Amino acid sequence: MYPFPKIGILGGGQLGKMMAISVADWHLSLSFLDQSKDFPAGIFTHSFTEGNFKEYDDVYNFGKNMDVLSIEIEHVNTEALRALEKEGKIIHPAPDKLELIKDKGRQKLFYQDHNIPTSSFQLRASKNDILKGLEDNSIAYPFVQKTRTAGYDGKGVAVIKGIKDLDKLMDAPSVIEDLVKIEKELAVIVARRPSGEVKAYPVVEMEFNPVANLVEFLLCPAQIEEDTAAEATRLAIEVAEKMDICGLLAVEQFLTKDGKILINEVAPRPHNSGHHTIDSCYTSQFEQHIRAILDMPLGSTKLKSKGIMINLLGEPGHTGPAYYDGLDDCMAMEGVYVHIYGKATTKPYRKMGHVTVIGEDVREMKQKAKIVSDTLKVITL
Repeated sequence: MYPFPKIGILGGGQLGKMMAISVADWHLSLSFLDQSKDFPAGIFTHSFTEGNFKEYDDVYNFGKNMDVLSIEIEHVNTEALRALEKEGKIIHPAPDKLELIKDKGRQKLFYQDHNIPTSSFQLRASKNDILKGLEDNSIAYPFVQKTRTAGYDGKGVAVIKGIKDLDKLMDAPSVIEDLVKIEKELAVIVARRPSGEVKAYPVVEMEFNPVANLVEFLLCPAQIEEDTAAEATRLAIEVAEKMDICGLLAVEQFLTKDGKILINEVAPRPHNSGHHTIDSCYTSQFEQHIRAILDMPLGSTKLKSKGIMINLLGEPGHTGPAYYDGLDDCMAMEGVYVHIYGKATTKPYRKMGHVTVIGEDVREMKQKAKIVSDTLKVITL
């Protein structure tokens, strides 16, 4: 397929940047729509349109000059995408799939309707509706509140363990889930192309920052039994196929204390749980996404080496121009790969980059990851 079609990406943040870098060897330049050319993808493309991917006119005018459209964030204007789809533009993921996925309530109903295992849940209209549920005992502690829309990077999630946590409740249409007794949090990234080819990356396990609710540490492959990994992979592929997603689908899962796997939620794009693939897999998730939306043969998802990924989050108490303290020390370490996103301003718990540690001995890799975590800090001077 050369020359390549014109590919437009809604969003120009770090995921867009890493997509652009991944296809540079093909001499393929992606086009981006986002609010500022100073965003991470800006210097990696000759075609950056400044605009708002939530606004109909901005998305429509950007998309009419493209052959294929995709995203790096779900919260985009799907009405404009529907209009472009009717005009013959190729859009992955399709607008109706985006509308399904960006509403966590609709996601949960989809799993329920398709007999896909997920945690027990209720849909509630408001904070008052949740409080009424607590009064009439139709909601019991502990539970998790997730706003149905607009949640991203840990926002829109509250863990309510008792009365003392009620001040955390958000006043928005929400999903109320039972607080699952979790052994491990897992993720599987599935790639699927329009012609039907499907491939899944090895299962990863994740640890979350308890304050920001962001992935802080990831290990691939997950340290779980083979049959558990096979079931996690099977379920992820089932979700991708039943949703009819083309491109990538990151499927987050819970492994419960009693050995069950439950689907948590999904993201139809490159995902934080796949950043290690740049350094540890034969094909990165970013290149794979472009292959999939162009209906090209999918690359190998096999590991070249085991990998640990650490998110670089802005340090608490630091807001302003970003400074990477300890960078030299980490770059001097063998098997350590630093990826800085290029955001000019840091703030507490903002994703500013990630580090991948590769190797074969998990114990040694964890020791290096701990050193990196303790050494490399995103601060202001």
